[in-house]
Amino acid sequence: MDLDVYVTAHRAEWERLDHLLRRGGKLTGAEADELVSLYQRAATHLSIVQSSTPDPMLTARLTQLVARARAAVTGTRRSSWRDAARFLTAGFPAAVYRSRHWWIPTAVLSTLLAVLIGWWISTHPEVQASMGASADLREMTRPGGQYETYYSSHPAASFAAQVWTNNAQAAAMCLVLGAFLGIPVLGILFLNMLNLGVGIGLMSSAGRLDVFLGLILPHGLLELTAVFVAAGTGLRLGWTVIEPGPTTRRAALAEQGRAAVGMAVGLALVLFVSGLIEGFVTPSGLPTWARITIGIAAELAFLVYVYVLGGRASRTGDTGDLEEPDRSATLPTAA
Repeated sequence: MDLDVYVTAHRAEWERLDHLLRRGGKLTGAEADELVSLYQRAATHLSIVQSSTPDPMLTARLTQLVARARAAVTGTRRSSWRDAARFLTAGFPAAVYRSRHWWIPTAVLSTLLAVLIGWWISTHPEVQASMGASADLREMTRPGGQYETYYSSHPAASFAAQVWTNNAQAAAMCLVLGAFLGIPVLGILFLNMLNLGVGIGLMSSAGRLDVFLGLILPHGLLELTAVFVAAGTGLRLGWTVIEPGPTTRRAALAEQGRAAVGMAVGLALVLFVSGLIEGFVTPSGLPTWARITIGIAAELAFLVYVYVLGGRASRTGDTGDLEEPDRSATLPTAA
């Protein structure tokens, strides 16, 4: 395509669109219809220029023009409490529900890996010896040792805040780094499962696995589920890079990326709850059965939330993406 000829052919339309936009709300009915028509043409022109002869200056000019026209045609919309309510009752649970085929296998395989690492450590004294001096390991696993005092070594509020911050960062990293073919996500998952497996193995070898599970289960069920959801979503995002499906790779990544950003916000709220449990319930004087019951209740509440609200929203077409007025306009693509 001859770019100069194309610009000459359509410059008058772009200038007319710019003129109508500068007039703001002082348009007649016919002029408003003309503005809509010119906006649609300019969007098509932008798509053609981007795909055929990408010129940075022309692309920037048309992008700005199309953005201004779109704002004039669709209007601006302010976020409200209704948007937050819709996100919590439909958008976020729908996104988690729709990605369940990724995070459920991730959860199962990761848990099996942690158990396998724990079994390997507990049944191989030479592995334990390579991890540290026997006196240090006994200090960690003895009654009142480091594994038990870890959850009560700091004030509950500050400990809960620290745990929440660390876990939210890990979840966000899984979501963001998933775009790199999901490879960094696998590394983050492995480190988490390695830490869990070491705890299982050392406490099991000391005959105190029940104590360890009593400490980890109250908050760990919900916390690990959130990490698995983030990791599964990150892996799904990585797979989108490889196989975008029927749409373009750019459009598929944009859709999955927007849903991932929203999921990061939702998972931060979930991890806030698990952080409260870890800060106030896990080190409390409640009986072990009561602490574990609280953890199971929190986990079941989350699963019901995802499968009931999320399933319902997903069946009505909600994907967890932004609402259509807030998304960039897309044009049909030829195969």
